[in-house]
Amino acid sequence: MTALRGLPSVHRLITHPQVQPWVARVGHARAVKAARQVVTEARDRVRAGQAPPPLEGFVQILVRRLERMARPSLRPVINATGVILHTNLGRAPLSREALEAMVQVASGYSNLEYDLNRGRRGSRQDHVVPLLQDLTGADDALVVNNNAAAMLLILQALARRRRVLIARSQLVEIGGRFRIPDILAQSGAKLVEVGTTNRVHLEDYSRALAEQPIALLLWVHRSNFRIVGFHSEPGLDELARLAQAHDVPLVADVGSGALLDTRAFGLPYEPTVPGCLAAGADLVAFSGDKLLGGPQAGIVVGRKALVAKLRKHPLYRALRPDKLSLAALEATLRIYAREDAAQALPLWRMVAADPEQLRERAEAWRARLGVGEVQPSVSTIGGGSLPAAELPTYVLALRPRRLKAFVARLRAQEPPILARVEDDAVLLDPRTVFPEQEEVLLEALSQLLLEF
Repeated sequence: MTALRGLPSVHRLITHPQVQPWVARVGHARAVKAARQVVTEARDRVRAGQAPPPLEGFVQILVRRLERMARPSLRPVINATGVILHTNLGRAPLSREALEAMVQVASGYSNLEYDLNRGRRGSRQDHVVPLLQDLTGADDALVVNNNAAAMLLILQALARRRRVLIARSQLVEIGGRFRIPDILAQSGAKLVEVGTTNRVHLEDYSRALAEQPIALLLWVHRSNFRIVGFHSEPGLDELARLAQAHDVPLVADVGSGALLDTRAFGLPYEPTVPGCLAAGADLVAFSGDKLLGGPQAGIVVGRKALVAKLRKHPLYRALRPDKLSLAALEATLRIYAREDAAQALPLWRMVAADPEQLRERAEAWRARLGVGEVQPSVSTIGGGSLPAAELPTYVLALRPRRLKAFVARLRAQEPPILARVEDDAVLLDPRTVFPEQEEVLLEALSQLLLEF
């Protein structure tokens, strides 16, 4: 067919002046592959009876494809959802100090496992353990790559092929179909359930401890949901006294890892790590990227003899954190040590944001765009933390034509913009939009609203 003979060659496309800069950015082999796909797709359309575009049309198609290929897959987004610890968006944004620490460590060599004072090999844990001891009151500490890993290591090291006692009301799923019973099975520990879904009594634990050998007692904080109504269970301090009487370690998985009293921010009470240790827990495991406001990490604090068993276990090497996580975690812990978390950590700044100031920002957005309605709403903590907590806020509500297409175009911006959709409106919450992102956000919205 004449039309087929008129299709440009792959060589002609990738050597075109408009294409050449993109070839340099994505690599010659990938550019050739993309050009072949463009030509093949055009050949299929011609055979189906469609006319091929001119050469410039092929060039534009290829440039757009190469432009998409040149973008990093993992890249920043603007979070206008009002969900502060958005798991899908990376949970806690890091502080300026944490970012600077990561850049410094990543830019060259570091003393990751080298003791500068003694001139010999050291431990990567030494960079954070003293801070964790000071902040929590623990005898010792250990950091791995996330809290699920921390729990797996604890169960492997302390209870493999032995029985672990846990309340039925605490057999939770923390997300992504990750369930406490599953990690118990994976660790080789044997699950012993006590009580019922809504009520667990101290006598249930006592009976189980008297009837069979128990390796450890596990207490799991339900950080991502609440049980209300006819419900009761023993406090952590009661379980600690019972565990001590039977010489059984008590492990508390508090998940969210709060070091501050959440009530000071107008939030519901959340168990703190120091509080769990003071109540008598032998080990406390928690996340670094939730209410701690740091990088992804699993942190274990508690009795020195038990932490030593975790550190010596062969699984620890597979779960240990990298230098960037440790640098960010150390910087985050230093912020807590100087009692500056409420100002220096983005997480707590967003939590503490004044609703009236949020209303003023939303009003300024509406004035700039010339459309929309500012209305009261609520922000949430997210990230499997404080599920019952709602923070009063104000949002800018937009009601564009073709709502789904508008939201899709928001996601296609650079950087992508994520918002909430409720009652056929797009809601933009200034609580989770950083001030330095506002100009980019409003410019993108201004252009899109001309189309919609």
